Formats: sequence, structure tokens, C-alpha cells
Amino acid sequence: MDIVAKARQRYTVKSYDRERKVPAETIDQLRELLRLAPSSVNSQPWHFVVAATPEGKERIAKATDGKFQYNAAKIRDASHVIVLATRVAPDDAQLAAVLEQEARDGRFVNEAARTGQQAGRLSYTNLHRFTQKDVPYWYEKQTYIALGNLLQGAALLDVGATPMEGFDADLLDAELGLRDKGFSATVIVSLGYSSAEDFNAKLPKSRLPADQVFTDI
Repeated sequence: MDIVAKARQRYTVKSYDRERKVPAETIDQLRELLRLAPSSVNSQPWHFVVAATPEGKERIAKATDGKFQYNAAKIRDASHVIVLATRVAPDDAQLAAVLEQEARDGRFVNEAARTGQQAGRLSYTNLHRFTQKDVPYWYEKQTYIALGNLLQGAALLDVGATPMEGFDADLLDAELGLRDKGFSATVIVSLGYSSAEDFNAKLPKSRLPADQVFTDI
């Protein structure tokens, strides 16, 4: 597979064919790509809400009422919609759960390795919690890594995607009960197939030339 060719073909879908649905097995692959995304010190500070039904998509579309109405159809007409939410603060129970999962998965050859991993993760967490005081920003960086995994994976699987930051996070957090779980919505991604009316499908891709974005040393 030529991944560069896929990257050149990829574009942000602006209008979805509401009759075409992404196969369940493809969605399962994309879900697993999200779950397997890398994160700083394996913090995994995210939660993903997946909507496949009209009712579920409508709950998400509520967050586009008013000034974000231009995104409503991209949510309602898509096959699936995923809300990528980010943890807003470190949670000791979640950090412990990550450590226990690493142990179950055989990541530690001995107790010293386990203790070292725990200390390293806590060191970075406390750096951002107490020194830099930017945990939400740091955690959001990790969610955007997961977003990149999702978008690239969708392109490789010939699934259209639309990442959206234009929504009312307060409304969406309330609708999905995210803040009660310690999260806040970061980005919405619609998935599906482009409609015949999708103007962006017909436009050439445009990026700055390589000599402007790379420096070789």
C-alpha cells in the first residue's frame, strides 16, 4: 500500500451521502486505532463516544446549534460520528488502572520495572500538574495524536472523515455527561462517504512545498 498516495487522496468531507454506511468491521478497525494511539508516558487521557444511530448523532448535533450550524449536516448525514474527549485533570484511579493494565499485559520484567514506570509517569504528570500547570493542554496534545491516528486510518481504509472544532463544548459535555466522568469534548469526527454535492472532493489538494516545511541539517 502506498501511504503517500493515500495521503494525497485524502480530503475533509464537506457533504456526506446519508445512504452509505461504513461497514461494522471497518468501524471496529478505526475504534482499535483510537485505542492503540500513543500518548505521553502512556497516559491515555481520553474517552471516545461513538454515535451510529440517528438518535445518537442528533444528540451530538445539538452542540452545533446557533453559530456552529454549518457543521450540523456533517454530523447528521455521516455514517458514524465520534466525539474525542479529553480528561481535564489527572485522576489517581485512572493512573492506577493504566499501571495495572500494563502489568496484565506483561510490560514489567520485575517489580523494579513496575516501580520505575509508575515513578516516571507520575513525574511527568506532576510536572504538568504543579510546575507548568498545563495539564488540560498537555492532555489535549495526546488526544490530537489519537485524532491523527483516526484520520490516517480512515484514509487508508477509504473512509471519508471530517474533524470539527466548531461546536459548543459546554452543551456537548452536558448532553453526553462527560464532565461527570472528568472529561471535556475536544474534537468531533464524522465518518462516512462523500456525496455527489461535496465540493471539496473536486478541489486539488494544497500544501506548502517541501522546501518551505523541511530543514535538513
